[in-house]
Amino acid sequence: MKKIAVLVPCYNEAQTIGKVVEDFKKLLPDASIYVYDNNSTDNSGAIAESKGAIVVHEYQQGKGFVIRSMFRDINADCYIMVDGDDTYSAGDAVKLSEFILEGRADMAIGDRLSGAYFTENKRKFHNIGNRIVRFLINQIFRSKINDIMTGCRAFSKKFVKTFPVLSSGFEIETEMTIHTLDKRLLIVEIPIGYKDRPSGSVSKLSTVSDGFKVLKTIFNLYKDYRPFEFFGVISIIMIAIALIFFLPVFIYYLNYGIVPKIPTLVMSSAFGIISLLSFVCGIILDTIKKYNDRTYELIINILQK
Repeated sequence: MKKIAVLVPCYNEAQTIGKVVEDFKKLLPDASIYVYDNNSTDNSGAIAESKGAIVVHEYQQGKGFVIRSMFRDINADCYIMVDGDDTYSAGDAVKLSEFILEGRADMAIGDRLSGAYFTENKRKFHNIGNRIVRFLINQIFRSKINDIMTGCRAFSKKFVKTFPVLSSGFEIETEMTIHTLDKRLLIVEIPIGYKDRPSGSVSKLSTVSDGFKVLKTIFNLYKDYRPFEFFGVISIIMIAIALIFFLPVFIYYLNYGIVPKIPTLVMSSAFGIISLLSFVCGIILDTIKKYNDRTYELIINILQK
């Protein structure tokens, strides 16, 4: 039998963590359920342990640190990841795992946004943020993913053991999605149910600060994964500005034989140089990116032997 590991990042979820563990115990009695307690100040860890989960303490604060430790520590054929707030159904998560176990996906995504998320979630700015992130990712990476930041996913061993976790917080889900798209891994997305947190359960996600981190992550990953496009856009903008400043001076020179506004000419030259440097940077970094992609493919081949 293939080994299934259920991964539950947890920070102060005493109200719901017990039910989450129980639900998976019923549906996947042979699976190992890992609850990584991220410095909870309530008794989340003790409750999870009493329900039969394997509790591990992660002392570096942040969901990204938790997932990095999970991926490094745990060996399995299929990994199911859900939050400890009981907003996702264990049954839906098990459906995602079927795509992994059958070899039809390296990452299976639970799509909340096609269901009841926008009515269940009472934080309207979260809804707006999800739409913005979805639009940006799909435009930049030419994809059609509905839910970029869902916390309900399933992974293959190939994905888990080759995914470089760089983020420290909630932006980790965005990083996972972009990595999967860039490396052309098999990705499947199915609609799932979603229910808001029960009364008294508090979200750890900050709309403003975490939203800014997600946008920053998208910006940085666009630069890292699509360097030629990124610096090409900068190059085009710079050359356009350079031409705006240069053309009036050049036309005046053609008509009168003298160069007026020397500072304007110098400024246009500076923007032209920046444009050229950006273009060259894009070419160099794109070459490095392709070399890294080849190295990644070789590592995948070695791991699968």
